[in-house]
Amino acid sequence: MEWQIGGKRIELMQGDITEQQTDAIVNAANSHLIMGGGVAGAILKKGGRAIQDECSRKSPISVGQAALTTGGNLKAKYVIHAVGPRMGEGEEDRKLQEATLNTLKVADAHHLVSISFCAVSTGIFGFPIDRCAQIMLTNTIEYLRGPSGLQKVVFCLYDQNALNTFAMTMRRLWSQNDNSV
Repeated sequence: MEWQIGGKRIELMQGDITEQQTDAIVNAANSHLIMGGGVAGAILKKGGRAIQDECSRKSPISVGQAALTTGGNLKAKYVIHAVGPRMGEGEEDRKLQEATLNTLKVADAHHLVSISFCAVSTGIFGFPIDRCAQIMLTNTIEYLRGPSGLQKVVFCLYDQNALNTFAMTMRRLWSQNDNSV
């Protein structure tokens, strides 16, 4: 599924983010940038130890922030580690918004033209998938309307439920904006 936003593209797909060939993939990180399980564990397994070594030099970072490292052996050249909120810590929506926007800003600062997001904070951090979709898509659409060098943002979602939720949210946002998001 694909939408055009001012000549830029948002794509939604189900798949393995570690197989994406965008300039960077996004890791749903913890503030210590320790790559254990979930998306981070899969990235470490395929990308190699160089990613964790660079994370260790750049950590810790705050919730809502993002840091760029090598992609190691991945198809993507870089990994952007976005620290999303844990449910129950307070101000979760604002923190996820910041993590999304800071990831996009890091991509632009490094002149990347394409990135692939996962559904940040929806795994062990417990963030509801519907709220995640609303926040991440709304902020990505708004960001791409501005002066960004990004040309393609992919939301590579792990399972069918996540894809369905993101697709339903994107269709709603699209129709609310008269097909001109």
